[in-house]
Amino acid sequence: MSPSLPSGILGDLDPTSDRAVFRQIADQLREAIDRGRFREGEKLPSEAELVEHYGVSRMTVRNSFSILQGEGLVHAEHGKGVFVRPRPPVRRLASDRFARRHREQGKSAFIVEADAAGGHPQVDSLEVKEEKASPDISTRLGSVRRVLARRRRYLLDGRPVEFATSYLPLDIARGTQIAEPNPGPGGIYARLEELGHRLDHFEEEIRARMPSPDEVKTLRLASGVPVIHLIRTAFDAEGRPVEVCDTVMAADAYVLSYQLPAT
Repeated sequence: MSPSLPSGILGDLDPTSDRAVFRQIADQLREAIDRGRFREGEKLPSEAELVEHYGVSRMTVRNSFSILQGEGLVHAEHGKGVFVRPRPPVRRLASDRFARRHREQGKSAFIVEADAAGGHPQVDSLEVKEEKASPDISTRLGSVRRVLARRRRYLLDGRPVEFATSYLPLDIARGTQIAEPNPGPGGIYARLEELGHRLDHFEEEIRARMPSPDEVKTLRLASGVPVIHLIRTAFDAEGRPVEVCDTVMAADAYVLSYQLPAT
């Protein structure tokens, strides 16, 4: 065994198993990560160390690393090695993130989440324009034909973590601060309430999927990292849908946290 590989961290291969050797190695590395033997951001043993430890070829070790990369557990840095990916830094609290008290304090939902995570929030790639509503957005907003679309990318400590587009009916948003690049303290929900559309409830649809090439580029996703695709509709106290937000989030950046009533 290589002297730089601490004893007991990894086991031995099972020659009687019908499981491929590279998968056995991936299993042992995965277990070591799960048990905290390799912590977030820590470098895994090198190819040379694993070759010596297991008595296998470099290609076998590389295949093992590829499995873990495909699962989003590790990432490779050219010339440096393979590292354990950090756990999701942002806890998205469904029961709290749109609380009115945050808007009254001048905070948008993303700022609230970033503050809780201890990170620095930024918004870039901002685009605001009027456009024809897609059939899906039109249906969700009550058969409107045109909408104001607000597209933006959110970053935490310089890392892109989500990309979102809000669609609002023109009869509500046109000519208001919502149509400005900076909608002001509390974001567009604060402006909607100032315009008389007191928010009553939200409906969200969530699914996980693999990203498109454009999403990989926009969110700078590592190989094997999926996205969380969330579509939220905001309703005012009169029951009118006043905004649809289509959001794509890096799945390795978020934990979705919900509180559900028992009755």
